[in-house]
Amino acid sequence: MAPPEWLEPELRPIQKDGWRAYMFRLMFRHHEPDERRFDVALLIAIAISVLVALLDSVALLHAHYGSYFYAVEWVFTILFSIEYLIRLSIVRRPLRYALSFYGVIDLLAALPTYISLFVVGADHLLVIRVLRILRVFRILEMVEFSKEGSELMRALHASRRKIGLFVLFVVLITVVFGAVMYLVEGPEHGFSSIPHAMYWAIVTMATVGFGDITPQTPLGQFITSIMILIGYGIIAVPTGIFGAHLIQSGMEKRAVRQMDVEDSCLRCGEREHHAEARYCHCCGERMPIDDKES
Repeated sequence: MAPPEWLEPELRPIQKDGWRAYMFRLMFRHHEPDERRFDVALLIAIAISVLVALLDSVALLHAHYGSYFYAVEWVFTILFSIEYLIRLSIVRRPLRYALSFYGVIDLLAALPTYISLFVVGADHLLVIRVLRILRVFRILEMVEFSKEGSELMRALHASRRKIGLFVLFVVLITVVFGAVMYLVEGPEHGFSSIPHAMYWAIVTMATVGFGDITPQTPLGQFITSIMILIGYGIIAVPTGIFGAHLIQSGMEKRAVRQMDVEDSCLRCGEREHHAEARYCHCCGERMPIDDKES
C-alpha cells in the first residue's frame, strides 16, 4: 500500500526519456543502486547542514568559525535550491509538488538563508532542514511506519471534538483560578495581574511549577494543592480519550483482516475490506458477499 497522499503526492515525469526522465528516476525512485546512492548523499548533506546550523548557534564557535559556517550554509543553500528547482522542472504538475508535504519542506530547507539577508537571525531556522530526514521512510521503504502514523492521525481527528471540549474546560479553570489567586494573594506576593495569575495556574496544573510565583498565604497554598490534583487528572483525561480511539481503530483493523479469501473483490482482487462493506473501496465493484446475502 502506498504512503498517504499528504506524505507523497502522485507524481509523473514530464517526459519518458531524456535528462528529465533520468533525473526524475534519480530523485523520486528508491530501488536502483544509483537512486539509493543519491538518496543517501542527500541525507548526508541534510545532516551536515543541520549540524552546521547547530554549531553556529554556539557563541564560542561562532566567534572563531562564524565566517566558515556562513560559507558552508550558503553552499548547502545553493545546492538545495538547485535540487528544488530541478524537482519542479521534471514533474508534470510542479504546483502540486510545490504544495505537497515534501515540496513545502524542500522549499523551507533553502528559504531561511535567503530571508536572513533581510531579517537578522532568520538563518537559525535552517534546522527546519532536519524535517527532510523524513525521506528515510520512503528510501528505506518503511511504509509500515507511515501506516501507523496515519492511524494516529485518524484517531486524533476522531477525538478532536472531545479533546477540544476538554481544552475549553481547562481554559475556563485557568481563568477562574487565576482570578481567585489574584484576589487571595495579590500583587504583594507576585500575582501582579489576572493574566499573570493565569500563567501560574497553567504551570501549576501542568505540574511543572517553575517556582517564580509561589503562594504565601495558607488559603493560597490550599488552592495550589487543589490545582496540582486537578493537573494530574488533566494529564490522564486526553490520554484516555486518544487511547480509546486507538483501540477502536485497532479493532476495526482486525475486523478487516478476518475477511475470507473467497470474498475478495472480483474486479481488482482486493482482500482487505471492512466486514460490513458492500462495495470495494479500491474500484467500487459490488462485493460478492453482498450477492450471497441477497
